[in-house]
Amino acid sequence: MILLAYGTRPEYIKIKPLINIFNKESFPYKVLFTGQHKDLLNEQQVDYQIDIIDDKNNRLDNIVKSIMTTFDWILEDITHVLVQGDTTSVLAVALSAFHHGIKVIHLEAGLRTYDRENPYPEEINRRIVSAIADIHLCPTKNNFKNLVNEKLYESMYIVGNTVLDNLLTYKDKCEYCNKVLVTMHRRENHHWMDKWFTEIEKIALLHFDLEFILPLHPNPNVQKHKHLLKNVKVVEPMSHENLLELLVKTKIVITDSGGIQEECSFFNKKCLTCRKVTERPEAIGQSTFMVEKPSNLFTMFNEQILEHKIDYECPFGDGHAAEKIIKILRDEIK
Repeated sequence: MILLAYGTRPEYIKIKPLINIFNKESFPYKVLFTGQHKDLLNEQQVDYQIDIIDDKNNRLDNIVKSIMTTFDWILEDITHVLVQGDTTSVLAVALSAFHHGIKVIHLEAGLRTYDRENPYPEEINRRIVSAIADIHLCPTKNNFKNLVNEKLYESMYIVGNTVLDNLLTYKDKCEYCNKVLVTMHRRENHHWMDKWFTEIEKIALLHFDLEFILPLHPNPNVQKHKHLLKNVKVVEPMSHENLLELLVKTKIVITDSGGIQEECSFFNKKCLTCRKVTERPEAIGQSTFMVEKPSNLFTMFNEQILEHKIDYECPFGDGHAAEKIIKILRDEIK
């Protein structure tokens, strides 16, 4: 029996295609919800739930403590635990499973920046999970190569990224309207979020023919700077479905998100990635264009908007990752 673990909306989005195909093919599984984004419980029934300790200590420590002190009672009939990505809850679930002799399946394995601080703490989390995992489900050849270089020779497969499985019905809707999607939320950008917003506002003021739309992340370190955005349409956080409806209509994207880099590549949209480094280098120079600091954004936007249409084969998969994964798991889990 596989235990699927998730706690955040991005994790759920990438595990959802597996849930759909498991249900379709009557593949046995249970679900563990690790408790970060509680609104997900309105969309999906779960078998187990962990409540994150909420005190004044470090939140990352609280996540680890909450999971590792309540994991014992979850493991009846479980032979494998599947975790997705690189959050601290993923690390805690994988480590708990390892301590209990339960095999770990890592979905979206092998992503690396090889920079401990970018992203923090995700880069270290995923390296530790890779050392623990028994089955590695890699999105790309580059991810597979990273694991080989690290001398991890357990079961490793290239399957594409499951996030693309959610996009197939949207692919034919793609067009380039006068809209610019903006998303900014990453921890490593919090200390200069005001500078990012100032540059985005400057771009929006110049390009008055474009509608800049920013679904504002609820984190207080992001929220406190929204007053800087006078020519940007600031809206409430969107569901993934609504975000995709907007993404397929945008002319260009400004973001610090990892998942949106993959989605932009699939939809042939240029993505200005506001980070020092990315764990998804496969699309750099094709759909991804790195903006390492706020002062570079104005020039980069003005350069890339001139030739906003692109046509490249997406390096992150074909939208059929879940189909590949269930075949692998049927062979691996007997």
